Amino acid sequence: MTRLVELEANGPRKLEPDDIDDGKGDVAVCQCGLSDEFPFCDGSHRRTRDEDEGTTYVYEDGERREVERVVTADEADE
Repeated sequence: MTRLVELEANGPRKLEPDDIDDGKGDVAVCQCGLSDEFPFCDGSHRRTRDEDEGTTYVYEDGERREVERVVTADEADE
């Protein structure tokens, strides 16, 4: 499975000691792109557990849908 993720940031976030929440303990960095607390994990990845291998998904407004074909900017100019 793949997931279409659009991000607005243009650089990485370096984790600092201040980023650790004493109440929550360890901090997990989001790798699925769905977290409302990005770059930190909020458990949103649980929605991806039943994604099928070989299928591309997009998540919009809390809904998941399959994407038939992804066209990149380079392909669109051809």
